[in-house]
Amino acid sequence: MPILFFIVVIDLIGFGVIIPLLPFYAEFYHASPAEVGFVMATYSFTQFLAAPFWGRMSDRVGRRPVLLISLAGAALSYIWLGYCETLWALFAARAVGGFMAGNISTAFAYVADVTTRENRAKGMGMIGAAFGLGFIIGPALGGILAGSDPVNADFRSPAFAAAGLSAIAFVLTLTILKESLSLEIRQRLAAQTPQTRRQQFIRVATNPVVTQLLLISFLATFAFAGLEATFAMWSRRQFGWGPEQNGYLFAFIGVLGALIQGGLIGRLTKRFGEGNLIIQGSIALTIGIFLIPFSQTLPVLVVAMMIAAYGFSVISPALSSSLSLQVGEDEQGGMMGVSRSATTLARVAGPANAGLLFSFFGRDWPYYGGALVLAIVVILAIRVNMQIPKKTNTERSYK
Repeated sequence: MPILFFIVVIDLIGFGVIIPLLPFYAEFYHASPAEVGFVMATYSFTQFLAAPFWGRMSDRVGRRPVLLISLAGAALSYIWLGYCETLWALFAARAVGGFMAGNISTAFAYVADVTTRENRAKGMGMIGAAFGLGFIIGPALGGILAGSDPVNADFRSPAFAAAGLSAIAFVLTLTILKESLSLEIRQRLAAQTPQTRRQQFIRVATNPVVTQLLLISFLATFAFAGLEATFAMWSRRQFGWGPEQNGYLFAFIGVLGALIQGGLIGRLTKRFGEGNLIIQGSIALTIGIFLIPFSQTLPVLVVAMMIAAYGFSVISPALSSSLSLQVGEDEQGGMMGVSRSATTLARVAGPANAGLLFSFFGRDWPYYGGALVLAIVVILAIRVNMQIPKKTNTERSYK
């Protein structure tokens, strides 16, 4: 687990480096807010298409080979990003990067392999903490490299830095990380026919608890991804910010996420259980996103972003843990692949929807719309909490 955590942190620093950069990169090529949303969605769209493939592949050949392939592909896509000179080249580079992004769902499956049912949420929280650390260092580094001027930002240096970090993660995976999936399980999964895998998928997908958890995961990510995609444009118009200021704010939010998911999530799960944490996180996320349009000063904005970050930091590992506990060890990779597909589809629809709302109704409407969606999530979370078997919820957490 420690080495996987370190590898994921390094890789996500690289991913985080370009987060404050992309909206400005797209607007540099005269993209409209709607087109910026589509640029942000492109990565997730191809990731959505590829996620089930990488999930099944990791079940058949192991987690480590898939991590190696995806990290190498990510490094190449960042190099391409650095050399983009047109808006369409930017779209293409992000599409390739998304298709090669099988590392995160594989990392979650790795955690499911090496943790017990009792400490599954804590293990998922460690990967969440890696996200947090990646988004502490990455956006700050990307903002510094790109600069504070939204008109004359340096787009090339952050992309090359991201490529270098993915290359480092590749070397560490190649030389240090051990395979987590036993040969026996891999052979058993490799022997499965396509019909057997389809039956497995249907059995999992038709489980009413799994279906509702996936819907909650989709809607929560849909709203949060809309925030991520439009916030740089919103802050530029509201406060005159460039990549550097946005990078610092995202880094601060990353600190909060790392503290929650790396240090508190295990204790919170023991106290409340996964189901109650899903409710708690969805309420906080609703409040935080709703407050953003009313943030006329920096302190109010920071409070709104902290509430939203707390909600997403709590709900994400709780959902991953709850989903993994609904299936057996043979289906962990597939389950994480399906789960990742749901969230990446949300990261396609969320930014696209938020960009359109921004373009046609104004800069505040992505957040009003997101809050409305999250109000539905709260209702669904309360409903599914009553259906989760007690052994996978609060009762199990106290053992």
